[in-house]
Amino acid sequence: MDQSLLHPVQRTGRAIRVVHRPTNLGDALAILADRSGALPVAGGTDLLLDLHRGGPGEPVELLDLTNVDGLSDISSTSDCITLGATVTHNQVVRSADIRGSALPLAQACLEVASPQLRNRATVAGNIITASPANDTISALMALDAIVTLAHLDGDGSVVTRDVAIDDFFTGFRTTVIEPGELLTAINVPRLSAHCRGMWVKLGMRRAQAISVIHMAIVISIDDDGIVAGARIAAGSVAPRVVLLPTVAAALIGNQLDDSTIAAAALAASDAIDPIDDVRATADYRKQTIKTVTSRTLAALRDNRQAEMWPAEPPCLTDTGWMSSDRSSPTQVDESTPISVTVNGTTITAAGAASRNLLDWLRDQAASEPEAGPLTGTKEGCAEGECGACTVMLDGQAVMSCLVPAAQAAGGEVTTVEGLADDSELHPLQQAFIDDFAVQCGFCIPGFLVSGTALIDEVNRPDDEQIKLALSGNICRCTGYYPIMDAVRNAADSEGGS
Repeated sequence: MDQSLLHPVQRTGRAIRVVHRPTNLGDALAILADRSGALPVAGGTDLLLDLHRGGPGEPVELLDLTNVDGLSDISSTSDCITLGATVTHNQVVRSADIRGSALPLAQACLEVASPQLRNRATVAGNIITASPANDTISALMALDAIVTLAHLDGDGSVVTRDVAIDDFFTGFRTTVIEPGELLTAINVPRLSAHCRGMWVKLGMRRAQAISVIHMAIVISIDDDGIVAGARIAAGSVAPRVVLLPTVAAALIGNQLDDSTIAAAALAASDAIDPIDDVRATADYRKQTIKTVTSRTLAALRDNRQAEMWPAEPPCLTDTGWMSSDRSSPTQVDESTPISVTVNGTTITAAGAASRNLLDWLRDQAASEPEAGPLTGTKEGCAEGECGACTVMLDGQAVMSCLVPAAQAAGGEVTTVEGLADDSELHPLQQAFIDDFAVQCGFCIPGFLVSGTALIDEVNRPDDEQIKLALSGNICRCTGYYPIMDAVRNAADSEGGS
């Protein structure tokens, strides 16, 4: 059929011809230098959507960075915390070191998308896509972070260069990255004892909201209570995230009292020439940035910057999960079979290069005799918004519609079919029946997988933890209260009460 006659959601987009999966940085850079059109991918949550939304075109090659040694590590020194290029948002959320020494970054990471996407999406990817709405950028700019870029020189040696984060962006979705370069690290200075920092967001809903405004403020206060230094960054107000030096100037040298805060808030409004889009008008942004600025500064003055941080934010991650043998093909095309342990049974099938994990499970894996039925995992939106496709991949809840299937090679997947023990339902499945936590049923597999991950992670979660854990799952029939009841009751059952 003529693709132009289809709705954009129905169009196939650009196919993936091959996925390269190197295990070290030198090989990754060599592939990038040899195949200039190869697209680097880690979490894939932006790239897969871009390929689909871009419409038909020539097939592409992906350079998968998830197996590159060292890129998934968070390391630290006495004055700096370094994030590798494949560190995810939930890794940051779980890091007590980052919460204690770079709180604005942790706050921004917790507000990105949903728990399932935070288990996949990387901080580096949030930077590289360079959207002015990308939440972590303002936090990193206020923290004065530095990114490390790497490429191969003429003799094949790895060469790096460091770029200040506010020099990294050149405009709307554009950066200083040159052909053949990869972002390999993000270096975040620790906040000193005299510094306080906070990140805030204004959105149109509580979860999975694209920012109307996001802002990070870091200030240093001397022993006399005078603001000695300040960095303020704001996003969704210009073609790129911007520093606001006039706001800093209104603060430095003054006590952080009501009059100083009011002057800084007015300076913030005067400093921006905001964008006008479907989420808010330019005038609304100019008015509300004053409120956002003043409330943030008041919280910093009163040392309340961490008061909204959840006591135990659920990440839908099994922290005790033991890594499986991730030996897998270093190059995957459509004919390359990959092996994945699905619900305890190893399934080997081809077709992984061009498919996401959702389609590979339903179309390829399910066709193998030993697989059993795998139709429970649903496609509701194909954009990581609804959560109907949630599965567990290597101990983490993920949106399988945004996971390149090749990245599951050598891994372990649990779908809704794998929750029950032989003929006995999982306690959460039974609780959904007992509490009538179902309506049309299409979204229920995703809720069950997410809810099970929550119960495994948090002993007897409270209502706020349940809401946060299920924020990536949408019931279009509504009716969330019975679902929350079911999760609560199943957790009590698992806890032996």
